[in-house]
Amino acid sequence: MNKTVAVVGVPMDLGAGRRGVDMGPSAIRYAGLQEDLVALGLTVHDHGDLVVHHASRLPRGENPRLHYLGEVVRVNRELAELVAALGAAGEIPVVLGGDHSIGIGALAGAASLGKRLGVIWLDAHGDFNTDRITPSGNIHGMPLAVAVGRGHPDLLAAWTQAPFAAEKDVWLIGTRDLDPLERQALSASEVRVATMTEIDRDRMRSVVEQALDALQAVDHLHVSIDLDVIDPKEAPGVGTPVPGGITYREAHLVLEMIAESGRLGSLSVVEVNPILDDHNRTGQMAAGLIASALGKVIL
Repeated sequence: MNKTVAVVGVPMDLGAGRRGVDMGPSAIRYAGLQEDLVALGLTVHDHGDLVVHHASRLPRGENPRLHYLGEVVRVNRELAELVAALGAAGEIPVVLGGDHSIGIGALAGAASLGKRLGVIWLDAHGDFNTDRITPSGNIHGMPLAVAVGRGHPDLLAAWTQAPFAAEKDVWLIGTRDLDPLERQALSASEVRVATMTEIDRDRMRSVVEQALDALQAVDHLHVSIDLDVIDPKEAPGVGTPVPGGITYREAHLVLEMIAESGRLGSLSVVEVNPILDDHNRTGQMAAGLIASALGKVIL
């Protein structure tokens, strides 16, 4: 394929309400990620992990609606700069989380790589809360809102000023668990939400075809995979599991279709929690999905 993939780990769990996803990057690497990508003919540059301070050594912060705000902003600023630099050098950034608050930096960096950013966000949750409506104060529930220009000023200005993408250029797929005010905000937005009900009714292939067709005009496509989009019976090692998710094969189909389109610009894979996993099943699944996104096929 003559492509170079730049792997970056962000071992952060400060945006979540449960510890453990900071070990996600290690779990995905341990599952043989680099070997899988090299076998596809890709050149892989692993840039290691960003430094993230542990929760036990940090103040939670004065604002109960934005836990660990200062460190989350600092890490995302560093991530955005790195994603932008790697993409500008012609590499495909692949970001390993960590909790989904790292989506802020991943999208901020990706937005610098084209005039118009398109986003496919695979997630059981909406990630469309802000500090005004969050029921938990956990920033991993906010990155998609930040990406379209909604939220606390410190998050919106973590690197370049948000919004990073227009609402109409964001597709949220696999959603099945929304907070009440978050549901209202999404319903009033132009973000396209393909819930599990729609996937059950129209099938995954149709949903992805619609998404890729709607995003034809974007200059850079970023795909974000929260492993909790997959049913927890198949992917048990996630931070916030929700029953009734997509299947293992549906997840691969999404990534295979995106790879076939030839339009993937950057990728993030988040919320793998080895503490809750079964013999690294979810870490292995994450590595396999990355390989599918980058061109691995059955035949």
